[in-house]
Amino acid sequence: MSENRSLDSWSRYGWDYCSSELDPFVRQQFQPRRLKKEQQALSNASVHDFVIVEHQGDIGGRVAHTEFGRNPSTGDAYTVELGANWVQGLGTSPGPENPIWTLAKRYNVTNFYSNYSSILTYNATGLSDYSSLIDSFEEAYATYEQDAGYTLTQNLLDTSAQVGLTMGGWKPGMDMQAQAVDWWEMDWEYAYPPAESSGLFTIANYNATFYQYSDANNFVFDSRGFNTFIKGQASEFLNTNDPRLKLNTAVHTIQHDTNGVTVHARDPRSPSSDETCYFAPYALTTFSVGVLQESVSPSLSSTTPPFLTFNPPLPRWKVRSLNAFQMGTYTKIFLQWPSSQVFWDRSTQYFLYASPTKRGYYPLFQSLDHPDFLPGSGILFVTVVTEESHRVEAQPDEATKEEVLAVLRDMFGADNVPLPQAFMYPRWTQEPWARGSYSNWPVGMTIEEHQNLRANVGRLWFAGEATSAEYYGFLHGAWFEGQMAGQALAECVKGNATMCEGERRFEVLKGTSSWPGEFGRSDGWLVSSMQTNGFDDS
Repeated sequence: MSENRSLDSWSRYGWDYCSSELDPFVRQQFQPRRLKKEQQALSNASVHDFVIVEHQGDIGGRVAHTEFGRNPSTGDAYTVELGANWVQGLGTSPGPENPIWTLAKRYNVTNFYSNYSSILTYNATGLSDYSSLIDSFEEAYATYEQDAGYTLTQNLLDTSAQVGLTMGGWKPGMDMQAQAVDWWEMDWEYAYPPAESSGLFTIANYNATFYQYSDANNFVFDSRGFNTFIKGQASEFLNTNDPRLKLNTAVHTIQHDTNGVTVHARDPRSPSSDETCYFAPYALTTFSVGVLQESVSPSLSSTTPPFLTFNPPLPRWKVRSLNAFQMGTYTKIFLQWPSSQVFWDRSTQYFLYASPTKRGYYPLFQSLDHPDFLPGSGILFVTVVTEESHRVEAQPDEATKEEVLAVLRDMFGADNVPLPQAFMYPRWTQEPWARGSYSNWPVGMTIEEHQNLRANVGRLWFAGEATSAEYYGFLHGAWFEGQMAGQALAECVKGNATMCEGERRFEVLKGTSSWPGEFGRSDGWLVSSMQTNGFDDS
């Protein structure tokens, strides 16, 4: 393989370097994320001629960690996870085991059980025991869960998770303590409130993981980082300094046609660097939904070129499905105090706060200075999601720190909460290669529309946690989708036309009510919405 070879000289089955044939103003990035299961599937099928193009200087994508604070005993920095942090649903013998749990054990990833019963509840006046509301929620959830099963098996119309909970008797209304519990039970998992989440698919998603495997969630706090298991799996098919892994390679354009896919990239550390491009008969993209949404439907008010460009543009059925899904953000805000200044109960894992005025306002604090995690660390972190994430990530650190400290002083007393010695949080919404944390299934999204999100466009294939119908939002969703796509592409590369027919798609999706038959006076439809009497287009 040599650089700058022309497009008509590519290998029948492999990838190759190629010359640039695109307009120089085009901007785009390409970044296979999270898991390299798709490449392992290729390798297992004796397909070794592939290349992995990775935006960052390390593999893992949104499974990312950083150094934070200092260990008072050693002076070394602690390692904290910025993104994915749990193995969720481990496995129950003799049933199946979550593959992420299998890999975490194989590569000795340090983790421990998250005890959701280890929680204290607070409001603006301090400690206030409203934990009984958690029991009330779970009673309503049991009814909602049964109704969702009936909706699925009887092919009934889906509604929101909020409707399902309301039918079970859960109505938090303006009770801010109940709203805090609602956030703890729903938003903390899905990054969206129940009013915006599918009633049916929220239950299906939860059950597929926690009822199939187990209800255990293990929190990861490995000094090497959670992505240790990804590096471990990658080592099973990549050699040290393997030339097939292209780190710090930010794709700015994906060109696709009936002959193959061309990926154009530059070093993101030097935007003016020379362009590199790769050509292959097939390509698999694992961009997040957030990146794809921004790329296929850029804002009309934006003055900058889109981060990612497809040439030609993706078809309408694909664009619609991408825009119909949700990209949530999960922002962890880390603080550290000297061990002698810790003001919270070190034996408790979680501290739930009910703001008197705003749902989801710094609602959940989690202690790492706990006997089962990082004792003596003095580290506490608070989580916000989506709407609050967007607000917090757009403001300076100092403004966020002041807001967090004000909440902590309401909870624990103004005189008990000193200034932290370290403070840090990521800005997932502002990362052009991520644009959020993980996906969520919204109200109104059907299984057919989601299948369009999964489906390939000719020789360009798609995978990632968002393409998983049952495990969207979970690490193992990315793992399973990568495995399936890799196995399919292996058959494509080997010329097995029968096995490489591509994913099913639906170019036309119809609603449940037909026009005009079911839009009449008996349905409350009194006038036509097609009238133009009052329309002035001058």
